[in-house]
Amino acid sequence: MNPLLDFSGLPKFESFSPALVKPAIEQLIADARRTVMDVCAASASPSWTNVVTPIDDVTERLGRAWGMVGHLNAVVNSPALRDAYNDMLPTITQFWTQLSQNEALFAKYKQIRASSDTSAPNTPPIGELSSAQKRSLDNEIRDFRLGGAELSLADKASFQAVQEELSTLMSKFNDNVLDATNAFGHIVIDEGELAGLPEDAVEAARELAAADGQAGWKFTLQAPSYMPVMQYAAGQPLRELMYRAYVTRASELGAKAAWDNTAVIKRILELRAASAKLLGFHNYAEVSLAAKMAETPDEVINFLSEMAAKSRPFAVQDWHELQAFARGHLNMAEVNAWDVAYASEKLRQQRYAFSDNDVKQYFPEAKVIAGLFRVVESIYGVKLSSSAAQTWHKDVQFYDVCDRDGTLIGQFYFDLYARENKRGGAWMDDAINRRRIGGTEDNSGTEDNSGSSGNRGNSGHIQHPVAFMTCNFPAPVGRGDQLRPALFTHDDVITLFHEFGHGLHQLLTEVDELGVSGISGVEWDAVELPSQFMENFCWEWDVLQHMTCHVESGEALPRALFDKMIAAKNFQAGMQFLRQIEFALLDMVAHTSFDVETDTILALAERVRHEVAVIKYPHFNRMPHAFGHVFGGGYAAGYYSYKWAEVLSADAYAAFEETGVLNAETGARFRREVLARGGSRPAMESFIAFRGRKPEIEHLLRHNGMKLAA
Repeated sequence: MNPLLDFSGLPKFESFSPALVKPAIEQLIADARRTVMDVCAASASPSWTNVVTPIDDVTERLGRAWGMVGHLNAVVNSPALRDAYNDMLPTITQFWTQLSQNEALFAKYKQIRASSDTSAPNTPPIGELSSAQKRSLDNEIRDFRLGGAELSLADKASFQAVQEELSTLMSKFNDNVLDATNAFGHIVIDEGELAGLPEDAVEAARELAAADGQAGWKFTLQAPSYMPVMQYAAGQPLRELMYRAYVTRASELGAKAAWDNTAVIKRILELRAASAKLLGFHNYAEVSLAAKMAETPDEVINFLSEMAAKSRPFAVQDWHELQAFARGHLNMAEVNAWDVAYASEKLRQQRYAFSDNDVKQYFPEAKVIAGLFRVVESIYGVKLSSSAAQTWHKDVQFYDVCDRDGTLIGQFYFDLYARENKRGGAWMDDAINRRRIGGTEDNSGTEDNSGSSGNRGNSGHIQHPVAFMTCNFPAPVGRGDQLRPALFTHDDVITLFHEFGHGLHQLLTEVDELGVSGISGVEWDAVELPSQFMENFCWEWDVLQHMTCHVESGEALPRALFDKMIAAKNFQAGMQFLRQIEFALLDMVAHTSFDVETDTILALAERVRHEVAVIKYPHFNRMPHAFGHVFGGGYAAGYYSYKWAEVLSADAYAAFEETGVLNAETGARFRREVLARGGSRPAMESFIAFRGRKPEIEHLLRHNGMKLAA
């Protein structure tokens, strides 16, 4: 059986082949089209059972199959798989666009929603819907409108063509970045050029060179290879070489013209603007914000401008201190962009008497994972344990999440190591969403805390959620005849906790309706709340002392070193804060007032930097050409979400600081009011239900060491 058509359990990765993609997706689309036609042609009064459930059934199967293809294309990319993915991408995009434009189906959804409103005149009741079902219907009706359901036939065709070209170009953007990243490799022959590099980075470089049949040490643009060079390599020429290669990826200055994203970015922005115009919006940012907490682009820009104004004095101070230190201690007349990480690490060592590499020795993978699980089990009352499943790579791990009584809640995959043909960065994605399957409709019962209907007669069974969690950490490296365990930097640990926060949002949902279960239906600018919230635990002594073990001595992290880490926690926080504001402003302006015909993305980036940044970028920097969040992912006119949600997460974590950071009662309340609710109600309502009030920005500033004077 084609594994993409087998929905009896977990994905069947071992029997997957790129050749199976086309027949499976074509069959699933054909099945879905037939179901849509049958639902639209039915004469019975529309209800959740005869409209929403069958549509959810067929679209979920298609989504799961295509999700598996997309996931594999990101983590084990190959020419055959890429071709299979890109070949079917226009077809899959066409289906979703046509579905969102189906006027007959749109009318049935509106009729079901109207019938649930007892105050609406002349609408016979169909049966009371749960709050989760109402929320799901509201989202669907909004998405029909954003998908062009109310357009004329001619405009629908134009909109569909735009969506198909957009999906192809976004895939092309990501392919170009991946190919440009994988193509670069620099061989160092002179051992003297390795001065300053940590032992494990040198050993990893030697293994990379040996794998290519070459002598010396090979450095790539993958994060575990690139970052140690920028942070520790004493030789400025090596740092500059690596930096130049990294910031010119997928640009006209890169190694291959075919990978240049210049025209791709321009066309993506043109198409997004065109789609917004067809829908009656002034710009694409307005389209993006229609499904977010923020209401207008001006509101977002004002928020970012306020954050920039408050953080800039701290960033300027950070920059001046770094320049003075580099001149006085490193003999640098000027701090170039490729010197920033190196000089910053030296300043950190001088100021706080430790380095990131010192800390890294205390974070072997197994101990970190155990510490992460301890936090989750303590505050949320669950049990995480290793389990067995088919995977796409030998290094992938698989786990069960169970309640205290042993009931299976969800499962997840860990793909933690960087490797060739794997997309960079870190992310969580859903493999399977929670939903109730089977049973008869009986919505007359009371509601439980999840927002799902309570008494449902024949209740069927719950399909538990499954998540993919993907990172790009350094893999274990050989050391003589032994394999040294993977060691994580503290930043890696923070990234792991961040992605696991996303995973918990997906796995601990208690909502039974597919459209608002887990992260589905959650406003995009609130999706980062659970992930950024989890990062805070990485700065707690009661957490770190249980998740550290020196790779050589076996000793736990010394309290003295932890105290130094805390003292350095907000080291250069102003510069880092402002850098995120810069990216968010670039994204928002690119999708509002930017004129793609008379302007260029590089000129816009330069203007934003001039307005916001304190670090001087070199003329050859092409950051937008690898800005995958915005041009290859789902953060278009939404990158501000990181800072927006950080306000929520800092305030939410303050509740734990008030009661004890591993307080089970507070954890149970956060699980119940935020994680379990998923998208079944507005994110602000969930926050207020947990915190008892709206969020306050002071907690974010305090966490970043930028509390302003009264």
